[in-house]
Amino acid sequence: MKSLAIAALLMLGGTVAQAEGIGGIFKTQPNDLGQVGMVQFYDCGGKYCGRLMRSFDRAGKEIGSPNTGRNIVANMTEASTGAFSGGTIWDPGSGKTYKSKMQLQGDVLSVSGCVAVFCKTQEWLRVK
Repeated sequence: MKSLAIAALLMLGGTVAQAEGIGGIFKTQPNDLGQVGMVQFYDCGGKYCGRLMRSFDRAGKEIGSPNTGRNIVANMTEASTGAFSGGTIWDPGSGKTYKSKMQLQGDVLSVSGCVAVFCKTQEWLRVK
């Protein structure tokens, strides 16, 4: 009986994680200045977008940014469970927008920005 209850809890935990999907807030990798951002993903017309909610310096102190509230990630489509493509990512440091794809595994989101066949990937961690 105990093992049946444990199995049920494990199955429920997996369902909750899948249902949550890309929703939530992710902490970016630090930029060249050691600053990180908190990006919140949401449904934007049947696709997924990610808005910069807050920024922090290398010491963890919140800093003001003119980019707060702007979409960093736009128009991503879920290609398969945990795989997103067809959207763009905006780099506030360079002001450039790149084709993007993302892969979610647990609480780690691998985010790639690509020009032609050259891609740069960061791993963002879900914090909420």
